Amino acid sequence: MRAFEGGVRRVIDIIGATVLLVLTLPVLLLVALWIRLDDGGPALYRQQRVGLNGRLFTLYKFRSMRLGCDDAAHRLQIAAELRGEDTSRGGSTKLEADPRVTPPGRFLRRTSIDEFPQLLNVLRGEMSLVGPRPSLEWEAAMFPPQFSERFSVRPGLTGLWQVTSRSTVGTLEMLQLDLEYLHKRRLTLDLWILASTVLVLIRPQGAR
Repeated sequence: MRAFEGGVRRVIDIIGATVLLVLTLPVLLLVALWIRLDDGGPALYRQQRVGLNGRLFTLYKFRSMRLGCDDAAHRLQIAAELRGEDTSRGGSTKLEADPRVTPPGRFLRRTSIDEFPQLLNVLRGEMSLVGPRPSLEWEAAMFPPQFSERFSVRPGLTGLWQVTSRSTVGTLEMLQLDLEYLHKRRLTLDLWILASTVLVLIRPQGAR
């Protein structure tokens, strides 16, 4: 049964990612041009993330930050959240008024359009449409051992965390939601998450 669901899930990934790329291609080209015109830097951002069984892969996103930014503040925040500290400000755990974010980047993050290039990762088989958030290598090294199970499936473009909490919860709560998803993982749950993601994109509350 699990093998059958895995095959169906992969078919849904391929069809869904292909259809979304074709439908959104004009918008994605305009977004890429906007980013290039803003500061002359590359439109796409490539970053190493931890995937299935801990294997590294190159994740694609639209660049929402200035080039050459330091991530020290982000690392300190993740460490604090994993210690159970509340880092939320104004209902969000995202860094407030982050100077690294470009003007186009603020819009892209609020609407989640910066995530759309990850559809390429889905087609390549490195990600799924639904799954745990793809973690940075240094983040994964900081996660407590009880959350290692989250790497037993492909990371997702969307997931339970995104549709129930988004940036209103910290890293520890996000990891707990990842485990909740794994323990309840069914095709019906994936379809519910995909449908809920559409509503979240239409009403982007909790995003920064």
